[in-house]
Amino acid sequence: MGTSTRWKGPNGERWSSAGRRLARWREDSRNADQRLDEIAADHLRALHETIRADRSAFGLYDTACAAGERLAAALGPLAAEGAESEQALVARLVPEVGGDGGTLADAAVRRAVAGAVREVRNRHPELDEAMGGGAARGGFAGDILCDLYQVFFADMVGEFLRSVAAEHVRLAVPALVAADPEGRIADWVAEKVVDLVPNPCEESAEATDLAQAVGTGTAEHPPPALPEIARALVPRAVGRALGLITEEITGSEGAAA
Repeated sequence: MGTSTRWKGPNGERWSSAGRRLARWREDSRNADQRLDEIAADHLRALHETIRADRSAFGLYDTACAAGERLAAALGPLAAEGAESEQALVARLVPEVGGDGGTLADAAVRRAVAGAVREVRNRHPELDEAMGGGAARGGFAGDILCDLYQVFFADMVGEFLRSVAAEHVRLAVPALVAADPEGRIADWVAEKVVDLVPNPCEESAEATDLAQAVGTGTAEHPPPALPEIARALVPRAVGRALGLITEEITGSEGAAA
């Protein structure tokens, strides 16, 4: 994507249909909220169908996998050291996880990192104490890190679709900018996707229980640590978030090719 031309968004009838529905949407119309939810679902469905047809589309799959591995690697230090403030955590993780690439997918990842930090702080008021509010600041608890992991992948999809919807708004209906429909679409998408992303803490608990059941959970052979499990889960997390693994979405078994 060059710096002198505006990205016109994905092509194809599914995308065009979603864009047309957004162009017709009005905040003061009847059932506006419900219709915007349906438009958000249209965008998510279009993305999933596109990625299933071509995993390399938009570079999103590879970018998300690489960022997920970097986030998994960051969980260990965060568990040990934490961070001094929300701003410090964002400033650390955005370049560490998001890198400096210039594609739309790269930008979506960086916004998703910042958004995930804010969302996790809202979910966990105790995070303020862990980030310097107490006398003895320590690392972040596992449930906080696992929420960060799940929310990141969900927000990444939402932020990518925010950019698509924003382009539809700018090209077709500039008057809708004040209503921020693209932001609401991103929020809806992230809310739907987050439960599809595997939780490393749950996987870790299952691994520990299994190790104990078969007698391998010893000091010499401990169950995998949280960062290792998080890294191993990245392909599944990305696959679910991007619709390549459809069991949780459609009830069917297996993954799309």
